[in-house]
Amino acid sequence: MVITEDLIDFLKSVPPFQFLDEQLLNDIARSVSMEFYPKGTTVLHQDGPPSDALRIIKKGAVKVFFAPEKGEEVLIDYRSEGESFGLLSLVGGDKSRATVVAVEDTICYLIGRGGVLKLVDAHPSFTEFFFKSFLNKYIDKTYQEMHNKSLLFGGGDKPLFTTPVGEIGTKGVLSASQEISIREGAEVMSQNRMSSLVLVDKEGVPTGIVTDRDLRDKVVSKGRPVTDAISSIMSVSLIKTEARDYCFEALLKMIRYNIHHLLVVDEGKLKGIVTNHDLMMMQGTSPISLVRDIESQHTVEGLAPAAKKTNEIIGLLLKEGARASNITRIITEINDRLLKKILELAEKEFGKPPVRYCWIIFGSEGRKEQTFRTDQDNAIIYEDPLTDSDDARSRTYFTVFSAFVRDSLLKLGVPRCPANYMASNPEWCQPVKQWKKYFSTWVYTPTPDAVMKSLIFFDFRPLYGDLSLAESLRDSLHALLEGQMIFLGYMANMIIKNTPPVGFFKSFIVEKSGEHKNELNMKVKGIAPIVDMARLFALEKGVRETSTIERLSTLKEKHTIVKEFADELEHAFEFMMLLRIQHQFEQMESGKEPNNFINPNSLSNLEKKMMKQSFNLITRLQDIIIERYKPLIW
Repeated sequence: MVITEDLIDFLKSVPPFQFLDEQLLNDIARSVSMEFYPKGTTVLHQDGPPSDALRIIKKGAVKVFFAPEKGEEVLIDYRSEGESFGLLSLVGGDKSRATVVAVEDTICYLIGRGGVLKLVDAHPSFTEFFFKSFLNKYIDKTYQEMHNKSLLFGGGDKPLFTTPVGEIGTKGVLSASQEISIREGAEVMSQNRMSSLVLVDKEGVPTGIVTDRDLRDKVVSKGRPVTDAISSIMSVSLIKTEARDYCFEALLKMIRYNIHHLLVVDEGKLKGIVTNHDLMMMQGTSPISLVRDIESQHTVEGLAPAAKKTNEIIGLLLKEGARASNITRIITEINDRLLKKILELAEKEFGKPPVRYCWIIFGSEGRKEQTFRTDQDNAIIYEDPLTDSDDARSRTYFTVFSAFVRDSLLKLGVPRCPANYMASNPEWCQPVKQWKKYFSTWVYTPTPDAVMKSLIFFDFRPLYGDLSLAESLRDSLHALLEGQMIFLGYMANMIIKNTPPVGFFKSFIVEKSGEHKNELNMKVKGIAPIVDMARLFALEKGVRETSTIERLSTLKEKHTIVKEFADELEHAFEFMMLLRIQHQFEQMESGKEPNNFINPNSLSNLEKKMMKQSFNLITRLQDIIIERYKPLIW
């Protein structure tokens, strides 16, 4: 019998035992035995007797596989220290489902069938760990552990991401007839000490809203008669949010539409109003105020302080316990505002453009997945010129225009793209017909350079100008790709070459020397493969979304592979993105330049487990992609 403190300490580091209390671990330890299996030993035989114990690997590694009567063996997994095997056949009691062979000298702790069944019956978390997807069920526990490590994490008021809007929206809505005058409306607001007034028609249906800002900007500053109908200054477009929506969704709408008041409805009925002030009271600060600050600026220099405040917002969102996709969505909204403001300033500086144009962004910006460290990835599409002189005039205009935007972004701390994928490069400032030619050339002649450019540019997202130009280009792209499995095969071939950094025995493969010795690149080796796979499957099915999460969500109903693995892919992507954001934020807090390199030894056991599970999932999907496209190009 093995009853030692070492055993208990070991179990405390192994999921799901680490979620059990001290007393229960002591009870388990009293019934644990130990066995040694020399390299090459078959521990369990497929279709042989069931396992008599749950075996937890203390040291060494095993291979789990199917061995069909005809054909090659089918590898299921390699398992190493802290991982276990044998539970399914132990609980089933009929036969072993797979063959398990020690691939090196291996020592295992054994928990007998009776002890395991008691744990299964009495502890749901123990059962869930083994019978549900690890990624699906334990992602939230990992998030919690990551947040607990952060100095930012703590208590506070109701969280932004779990509080329904209906809980903080004003219960009583101040409303009045749209037929009253401006003076009468102002009096109603003053008497009730409210900053907004919802206007309704004769049937009581909301038709618009007037805020104290409208009174300042549209009446007082313009010298407008207060006897005019209040409907003449109301905002007709009523932006609403459902009472059941989380405050985070309300926040995004306020940022997107640049408003301070949002109507709260419940099953179509008006229930209240949520204001910027309400969200500020929850947060202590507000992204909406930051956006308002951006909108009020008239110079690039004036935008610099607002740009720096973005990092404060990210710190706040980490404290709130936000998922990575929520953080990047808010970063995207703020950065979009900054860039749009710069483009507005550029138009004021150089006058009206000679032709219709659209400013597009790609890379992480195009996918709405920006974190702290990003560079400029943008281009210009403009309408096809009718004459050579029109073309020359357009090129002259956009040359100085794009240089102004590039230099303005530099002033805000956004570096140039190292590969010069920017609108200031004449190659990426072209009329629609040239962009269509680029795309068709890349698809019909899939050289390595062409495929690499496709991976970058096919994530484009229109940001400013005539968005229909970009949508026309996207229509052309999807028509071009229809049935082009050879090109997609070349893209798949490039994607699967970026293999996860996990060794034969599940150890992490890290940098051996240099500045990042003992570290691995989370962006390149963990996040990029999922981004690339989601893009590949989206292009296969003509999905127009550009963000990885949105692509996976849409593909669930369109792609058989994604349908099977979508949830696991989403959770793996969320986990690695959050790990990267937290790592970069901690670097910035300590005065370091943020990067994507993480030392696995700095992670908790649960985080390491999650990372290995994520890498294993990527490997599995890459194997499927190889089989899917192998007949075409390999």
